[in-house]
Amino acid sequence: MGAFTLLVRDYDEAIAYYTGALGFVLLEDTDLGGGKRWVRVSPSPGNETALLLAQPSDATQAARVGDQTGGRVGYFLHTDDFARDHATMSAQGVRFMEAPRHEAYGTVAVFGDLYGNRWDLLELKR
Repeated sequence: MGAFTLLVRDYDEAIAYYTGALGFVLLEDTDLGGGKRWVRVSPSPGNETALLLAQPSDATQAARVGDQTGGRVGYFLHTDDFARDHATMSAQGVRFMEAPRHEAYGTVAVFGDLYGNRWDLLELKR
């Protein structure tokens, strides 16, 4: 998978959040004219999959910002050091919705992004 779209209120606000609070890298920010931009961010420069940050083009899309998965966790951010990334993200103001928990598959905690989309920070068991 190359990329998937995440609706955001504002390109610059979203870039600042994803690159600052979550530590993603900005892969591309191309002006397409008419207020549209092609903005891709990723957890790391070598990651195959990216988020395509997109401002809504109409009221229907705008209503979905922050609730693209109907309140379910829709995004899974993998880590090789849960404690490190949980502490770093918390210090950057990321709002975790629960305490870390240890499951059969690994260590996980749900957090909400800038818009309220739900993510898992997840370190899989080796």
